[in-house]
Amino acid sequence: MKTAIAIRHVHFEDLGSLAPALERAGYKVRYADCCVDDIAALDPVAADLVVVLGGPIGAYEEDLYPTLKDELNLLEMRLSANRPTIGICLGAQLMARALGARVYPSGVKEIGWGQITLRPAGCESAIRHLGSDDTAVLHWHGDTFDLPEGATLLASTEICRNQAFSWGRNSLGFQFHPEATAARLEQWFIGHACELASAKLSVAALRADTALYAARLEIQARRCFDEWLTSIE
Repeated sequence: MKTAIAIRHVHFEDLGSLAPALERAGYKVRYADCCVDDIAALDPVAADLVVVLGGPIGAYEEDLYPTLKDELNLLEMRLSANRPTIGICLGAQLMARALGARVYPSGVKEIGWGQITLRPAGCESAIRHLGSDDTAVLHWHGDTFDLPEGATLLASTEICRNQAFSWGRNSLGFQFHPEATAARLEQWFIGHACELASAKLSVAALRADTALYAARLEIQARRCFDEWLTSIE
């Protein structure tokens, strides 16, 4: 059986709709929880797939959160070995750093549901399912990153140019959250309550938008994940 490791920073930001996709594709999944499990002890290339999930810290804050050094080291070795990797939000930012790009505050919070604009390469990739006219994805970030040299830009928004990128055939980074599900987002609203209050965002409005858009995203994310998982080497 194929193996997948999901590196998790906060418990409620889990694999979401990616979990059943991995099960369908024949992966046995285990979580490695930062600051609980020893990330440095993980073999960077042994697992068939590594997924680095989101979290409310900066990819450049390794002085405050030393676990980030271990993640960056793992990603540097894994990406250089062309081993299948997915990064989501913070995970994508860490991928960008591991590939030599800059990660930094964007100056604006992009939090809520909205559409992405596919780039030409995105129209030819599995993420095209997330860019259909009637699909919105969940955005939840205040940082952004430069596109790594050699990476391919797949999607953008007006607020954030680098929303999704591929690195070779086997690695994919999402600044947004394609894995988000309605069933889990109530925990996000609680876990990120301070951030939402600071940004003066309405939980009620986010909940209403979730009711409008989450079910469609789950359908399209399933198509995206299933297709991508069958395409990797």
